[in-house]
Amino acid sequence: MDLICKTVIFLLASLSLGIDGEFARNFITIAGPLPSELAERLGLQDQVLPKDQQGPGMAAAQCQPDLVASELPRYFSPLRELGVTHYKVLLPWARLLPEGNATKADGAQVWCYRQLLEALAAAGLRAVLVLHQGRVPGAVAAQASGRNGRAFNKLFVEYAEFSFHAFGDLVDAWLSFSDLPEVLQSLPYNDPQEQVQAVAAAHEGFYTTLHEMISPVGGKLSIALEISTVQDMTPSELLSVSLQDSVDFVSLSLQYHCGNETDFYKKLSEFQSVWKDKDILVFSLKVLDCASVEENPFIPAAAIVTAINKEEARMVGCDVNDFLDYFSEVLSSMAHASTLEILTSIYSISSETNTLQENLDAVLAPRSSYQTVWEMFAEQSESERDSFLQDVFPRGFLWGISTGAFNIEGAWAEDGKGESIWDQFGHGGHVHMNQTADVACDSYYKTSYDIYLLRGLHPQLYKFSLSWSRIFPAGTNETINSKGVDYYSRLIDQLLDSNIEPMVTLFHWDLPQALQALGGWQNESIIDAFVSYADFCFSTFGDRVKLWITFHEPWVISYAGYGTGEHPPGITDPGAASYKVAHTILKAHAKVWHLYNSKYRSQQLGKVGLVLNSDWAEPKTPTSSEDVRASERYLQFMLGWFAHPIFVNGDYPDMLKAQIQEVNQQCSTTVAQLPVFTEEEKSWVKGTADFFGLSHYTSRLVSAGANGMCTPGYESIGNFSLHVDPSWPQAASSWIHVVPWGLRRLLKFVSQEYTGSKIPIYIAGSGVPTGDTGDLLNDTLRVDYFRQYIDEALKAVKLDAVDVRSYIARSLLDGFEGPVGYSLKFGLHHVNFEDSNRPRTPKASAYFYSSVIEKNGFPSKALGRSSAPVVFDRPVPSKLPNLPASEVPSKAKVVWQKFSSQTAHERDMYFYGTFPEDFTWGVSSSAYQIEGGWDADGKGPSIWDNFTHVPGNINNNDTGDIACDSYNKVEEDIYLLRALGVKNYRFSLSWPRIFPTGRNNSINSHGVDYYNRLIDGLVANNITPIVTLYHWDLPQALQDIGGWESDELIDLFDSFADFCFRTFGDRVKFWITFNEPNIIAWLGYGLGTFPPSVKDPGSAPYRVAHILLKAHARAYHTYDDKYRASQAGVIALCPFISWAEPKTPSDPRDIEAADRYLQFLVGWFTHPIFKNGDYPEVMKWKVGNRSELQNLPSSRLPVFTEEEREYIRGTADVFCFNTYSSKIVTHSTTRLKPFSYEYDQELSKTVDSSWPSSALSDHRAVAWGLRRLLNWIKEEYGNPPIYIIENGVGVKTKSDVNDNARIFYYKTYIDEALKAYKVDGVNLKGYNVWSLMDNFEWVDGYDPKFGLHQIDFDNPNRPRTPKRSAVYYAEIIRNNGIPLPKEEEFLYGEFPDNFWWSVATAAYQIEGGWRADGKGLSIWDKYSHTPLRIGNDATGDVACDSYHKIEEDVEMLKSLKVSHYRFSISWSRVLPDGTTRYINEMGLNYYERLIDALLAANIMPQVTLYHWDLPQALQDVGGWENDTIVQRFKEYAEVLFQRLGDKVKFWITLNEPYNTAYLGYGVGTAAPGISVRPGRAPYVVGHNLIKAHAEVWHLYNETYRAKQGGLISITINSDWAEPRNPHNQEDVEAARRFLQFFLGWFAHPIFKNGDYNEVMKRRIRERSLAQGLSKSRLPEFTESEKQRIKGTYDYFGLNHYTTVLTYNLNYPKGVISYDSDRGTATVTDRSWLNSGSIWLKVTPFGFRKILRWIKEEYNNPPIYVTENGVSERGAFQFNDTWRMHYYRTYINEALKAVALDGVDLRGYTAWTLMDNFEWAVGYQEKFGLYHVNFSDPALPRRPKASAKYYSQIINCNGFPDPATGPHPCLEQEPEVTPTEPTPGAADSVSFLGLELTSQNAEIALYVLFALSAVGALGFALFAYKYGKSSKRSHKQSHMELSNKM
Repeated sequence: MDLICKTVIFLLASLSLGIDGEFARNFITIAGPLPSELAERLGLQDQVLPKDQQGPGMAAAQCQPDLVASELPRYFSPLRELGVTHYKVLLPWARLLPEGNATKADGAQVWCYRQLLEALAAAGLRAVLVLHQGRVPGAVAAQASGRNGRAFNKLFVEYAEFSFHAFGDLVDAWLSFSDLPEVLQSLPYNDPQEQVQAVAAAHEGFYTTLHEMISPVGGKLSIALEISTVQDMTPSELLSVSLQDSVDFVSLSLQYHCGNETDFYKKLSEFQSVWKDKDILVFSLKVLDCASVEENPFIPAAAIVTAINKEEARMVGCDVNDFLDYFSEVLSSMAHASTLEILTSIYSISSETNTLQENLDAVLAPRSSYQTVWEMFAEQSESERDSFLQDVFPRGFLWGISTGAFNIEGAWAEDGKGESIWDQFGHGGHVHMNQTADVACDSYYKTSYDIYLLRGLHPQLYKFSLSWSRIFPAGTNETINSKGVDYYSRLIDQLLDSNIEPMVTLFHWDLPQALQALGGWQNESIIDAFVSYADFCFSTFGDRVKLWITFHEPWVISYAGYGTGEHPPGITDPGAASYKVAHTILKAHAKVWHLYNSKYRSQQLGKVGLVLNSDWAEPKTPTSSEDVRASERYLQFMLGWFAHPIFVNGDYPDMLKAQIQEVNQQCSTTVAQLPVFTEEEKSWVKGTADFFGLSHYTSRLVSAGANGMCTPGYESIGNFSLHVDPSWPQAASSWIHVVPWGLRRLLKFVSQEYTGSKIPIYIAGSGVPTGDTGDLLNDTLRVDYFRQYIDEALKAVKLDAVDVRSYIARSLLDGFEGPVGYSLKFGLHHVNFEDSNRPRTPKASAYFYSSVIEKNGFPSKALGRSSAPVVFDRPVPSKLPNLPASEVPSKAKVVWQKFSSQTAHERDMYFYGTFPEDFTWGVSSSAYQIEGGWDADGKGPSIWDNFTHVPGNINNNDTGDIACDSYNKVEEDIYLLRALGVKNYRFSLSWPRIFPTGRNNSINSHGVDYYNRLIDGLVANNITPIVTLYHWDLPQALQDIGGWESDELIDLFDSFADFCFRTFGDRVKFWITFNEPNIIAWLGYGLGTFPPSVKDPGSAPYRVAHILLKAHARAYHTYDDKYRASQAGVIALCPFISWAEPKTPSDPRDIEAADRYLQFLVGWFTHPIFKNGDYPEVMKWKVGNRSELQNLPSSRLPVFTEEEREYIRGTADVFCFNTYSSKIVTHSTTRLKPFSYEYDQELSKTVDSSWPSSALSDHRAVAWGLRRLLNWIKEEYGNPPIYIIENGVGVKTKSDVNDNARIFYYKTYIDEALKAYKVDGVNLKGYNVWSLMDNFEWVDGYDPKFGLHQIDFDNPNRPRTPKRSAVYYAEIIRNNGIPLPKEEEFLYGEFPDNFWWSVATAAYQIEGGWRADGKGLSIWDKYSHTPLRIGNDATGDVACDSYHKIEEDVEMLKSLKVSHYRFSISWSRVLPDGTTRYINEMGLNYYERLIDALLAANIMPQVTLYHWDLPQALQDVGGWENDTIVQRFKEYAEVLFQRLGDKVKFWITLNEPYNTAYLGYGVGTAAPGISVRPGRAPYVVGHNLIKAHAEVWHLYNETYRAKQGGLISITINSDWAEPRNPHNQEDVEAARRFLQFFLGWFAHPIFKNGDYNEVMKRRIRERSLAQGLSKSRLPEFTESEKQRIKGTYDYFGLNHYTTVLTYNLNYPKGVISYDSDRGTATVTDRSWLNSGSIWLKVTPFGFRKILRWIKEEYNNPPIYVTENGVSERGAFQFNDTWRMHYYRTYINEALKAVALDGVDLRGYTAWTLMDNFEWAVGYQEKFGLYHVNFSDPALPRRPKASAKYYSQIINCNGFPDPATGPHPCLEQEPEVTPTEPTPGAADSVSFLGLELTSQNAEIALYVLFALSAVGALGFALFAYKYGKSSKRSHKQSHMELSNKM
């Protein structure tokens, strides 16, 4: 029986091949539905419901899920064995949705049918699901009838959608209806036409839904037609005609009467005339009257197929139910027939019907897929083969771009990554020029850069790989590297945020070296390691990743890694290892697929496949059958090796197995060892891919191999030879030739051989390399490659019906390409590997590919302009209020009153928050500055063309002739805009490009086309165009008639504007008439530095401005009258403004001058428009008066008529302006002659030299000026909608891709705009950066660079490279402002109960008494008495006189409530000459008294032995450079242990040894002031300091610890270091080096291994040797010294104040110094708050980071912070809010370190108790919690507000949560509230610690600072009270204060 059935089914398939032989493999043989008996037993009898039971009111059958699960698999599996491929399932609409409502489904029924479908899938059968058969359910008919009934088609589509969601993953094909006559009759419509329309609409509705909405690429749909109903001229014929375009194939119900073939043929012929060119599925076949055909039961099958083929129908499958039944009946008559007889029987039919080949073999041995495909294309002519197909890919086609981890990531050993085989391979010198992948493209640090490029390219997919060793450093899950996991998590999140789907490869060749050491892929145990790694990745990323690739190109791993050995692990064993590895990989892949399938698929709904690479193989000699077979063999060895087991039968291809067997038989030894799969493994491997990923680059000509099969080798084992056609173009790599048509053939072969219509193909790797010479950016070869290869893929989809779903180009970036290193470049973006910033520049291919993506292929004609409405947000036109004229000075003077008295702390406090949703972010440019094409395509000359062509006018004689060539680079510019993510782009139209002569009688269509293309491109990408009509480039023809001095220009400008509104206004909704009209008037006609170079400063600017205002108003009215109603845009003009800060804010004349400056600068244009139609009163007054004094008959300022004033007033819908900087303005009496607009203002302007400079001398960065300016506009013009149209900074440098200064500029300016919006209520609507890219900056040429993108003006292609600022700005846009980072959120909570609170001082800084009571001289005594060493020639002779003020100092300490007090002992006060020859008892007695007083106050002493004040006598013998000092220090310490140790339980050996070594002996800025040996002395000193510390520690440990029980350690100081550019590995390494040279210098020997860290040792040794020295300048410890030093600590003492930004700095080789050894430089972030010390910026975040770093680096030692504080300069202010802010934020970061990071922090010490002698700066910088009045001989101490605040923190042991109510530890005084610049929810702002509404927030910004004016009394009271020991009442918290306010 089996054989017979298989034979019939085979016969059907073979015979149906017809003309086109390709369907055999995919032929559908369909059975079902379930037999009635079985269906009844299972409760699924709906499958075979008799017709009379269908319809309303039927009883629900009780489904038996257990029986379904157990019985169906037994029933289905034999069917698969018989050759059945598909099974019919009839879905019961009435049972699934009993009420006809999809929201009220019968869950049990749904579950049962899923069980049925799952049983089919498990048996390898595919489901053909019939949604409805026969009568319509009663509930549905009822809903569809009646006047208010729902349309039947809607009800059906709802049911169909429900079914798709319930069962779609298990269904291969859908039929909407079968048994149409029944369906039609049961519809509640009388008219047959109406019935047909209802069914057609229902079917079409589901078709649309299926293909467009639910599943653009999945599922095929048909409707079952009966052959008798097809041709009758009945409603059914209409149905068949109307459904022509909404079926994917035709389903036909046929009846075949044996012996009545003629009638059958006739019906078929008629059928064909209706359904042309459609695939036919014989869905139901009834064989009737065939009892007489007993002699040959195969006749019906043969006859049916013959009939179909005769009509040349495309039969894709057939119902075989009747054959299965029929053969069971006739089986008995054939029971004794032999197989041969059966076959002979078939053969006899085949002869009769003349449809099969002559011999039997041909029937049973179908042609191979390769032969079929090769023959299909063999006859193609060259022109046919190479013809270009203009068409687009199907909707939903996926475009992608790829990379691999080791190619791009770099960071090979960063953050805990393990070594991979590629790391070792590179380090072993196996790569071109000894290159490595250590840094590669630095993508590990440049996620945001790569995302930036991807957004520009806008693919739907990004295929990247995970580095196994970055996640599991040793390859197993025993160690998981969380930082590696975080990196990929961030990448995935940012991709999804950018609407790009991640396609993630688990293994792209970079095996962890630890696994390779165990045998790598040759060891089967690796399978479990890979599964465990995959499991981790699925569970960690699978919620977001839906496309997984297990292995990328496993052939390369097996062939190059283990066959030829050219890749790591470099094993050359093509006969055994290569096959073994492939075998292991296949099993590992299958296991991971099954893991996903069973554990993750149901929740994550992803797909898992793999990517196989393959060339196409073309026979070298097409007529040679040997070469044809060799070509096929080549494909089977390359592709079939992996594809056949997975996609066909779980085993290797027969051809490959046979070939290897043959080779081994022919040779004396075993040449190749192909492992064997067990039967279980085969079934396990087969079918383990949800898609077929294909990598393809090139093709080969293949011939049969020469006789040399016995040498193991890829070609010899396969018995083929490889060749190329010399006419094929060669790429930079010898293995890639450009053979586009090979891709189409390969796709057809893959479809034929492996996937059919069931498995989608993803082209997952396709690209071409270029070399590293020639034009690296204009990569025309790659553009051509992509154009041709993509088109071949398109042909495969469109012409060959291959199911290709994606095209993924290789590669996003140039990268590390294995053995050839960086010499081959696959990237669409060029990476400059010579630059540590690794800048990325799009190549021509990137722009080309992005346009292919945008168009989804190659549309046949340029698409016409979209008529769709513009959908972007746009400003809503609103009539602005009528405002009276400005007063003198204007009411806006309140802005100066409000802001000018701010302290720097208040002014510069950083603010966090976001803008409203409709805020528009943009970037700006202008025509002349970027377009170039100065005379292209009919453009007329502009005044700037003429001006720049005169030598000497422009810096470097630059011109805008080419500029950025944007005229020819629309796509490139849109790419950049898309990458930025801007909401708008402001550009200008070139008047002479549109009207070459300036007049509308000459319109240049090319110019119009250019702007149309640009605008259309912007709109297509949802970018709002903001269009400037005039940005300074007047047509020269109009200048020739007088330019803007001529009234004629008003009409001419209006005519130009009218044309632009009419032509572009359907898409442009935001117009600017004039850019910076004040600059046109003054620079063009006053100073004459700009064209037209009129130098008439006293009159022409006023005349020109007058005309510009009238021209603006005319254009406004034209828009208003003619276009606004239909176009609904807004229009304004855009002046230039600098903020004016009065030099003396308390001087009313300076306030007036500042206001006057603004009125002359901007009020000149905005006062007439936004106020009363006339100039500002102050302008009229000043110019009028001065004109009179100049003896002129009338004012030089022209006068508007009443009519003109009315016409001009109100001609702007919004307020736009450009701003860059600020000025300091003071009143000045200016000269009367020469006449000048500038002198008319009667003021002088300067800048503050401390403001950061830029490329333009008058453009200094003054961010706070922007906030004030916005407030001035708000006050002056009634808070109109405001748009900042230009804001940016120029940098003068050749390359500034790492443009830190620009980032600081935007970081601070945007923040000030945010304050203006959030705190001040300014109606700010948008912000635009100047500029999109470096461009022509007017008279400065190309020197100042303002762009977010760098342009290489030396390269004719003008490549555009994103700078770091572009990536930064893109992030601001994505965040819609500057949200508070999570880690900066304030943490409420308390420190551990036994936490120590302390405050610190140092002997020399406070004691004074420098010669008192026998004290010896110290090095600081001598240093401070040396001229020019100390600020203001200060000394510590008296200092705070603490030597005489023990009682006062202890009272302060008691008032602070500290538990400890840290002070130091003056070595020379105890031992005057530094030795124990003489002990100064008076000196010792001072310390004994101090300690006793502390203990009496319950304050524990923390004693520092050495705080820099070495006895001068010891310095005289070399100080710390003389190693005898180690013994001296030990002797000194012993004296103190003996005399004080019974009372002191906390000792610090050395304070800040770094500063002693570096400042004292390196640069000489501290005592002893030595700087002559900067590359040696610091290291010698450091060496002795470490040894001295160790000796003292051992002394205490061994002699005193047991008795005294104290702690002893060292205090090390360090800044925290952040990389200047966190996206640059070089900067990251610089930060690490900075820390190791600073903190690690002393910490590593003591807290780690007794020796210096490797970073220091290596750097200093390398530089020393390079300088010609024989050994390192860094001294070495002996082994015994290392043992003695290691572990000499009881805790880690840390002094920390600030953070720096570090970057690499390569000093010349000859420079010998600590700094050059370290090789770093530092800067600070401009947004960080300043202090009184230039080196100290307020950076709380760094405190937490350094604490965490110490924990991680030194194994979590107990840490005591022994100093932390902030300074101020200048006059004393009680209310030191900045210090309260410092302590609040720093201590809070310490709390986070404890609570969140698990740092073992035991105590905190504030620096310092009181203002004191601050070393080299003397008394100018004050750190104290208490003020000391040094001008009063009594040196009185008074508490600052911070003293009270710190005591409150101590009292609370941290920060109690205000949400839990008032805490008893909080005290009442409001004056100690610190600042907290964190905005709260949208309706309130948390600022300066207050929760306020945004209206009151500005009060909150200043209220505490204002308290300083009224709070003096309160503080004086506190100063009196602090000495009293009376108990204090608890006072209310500052949170309560906020409620009262």
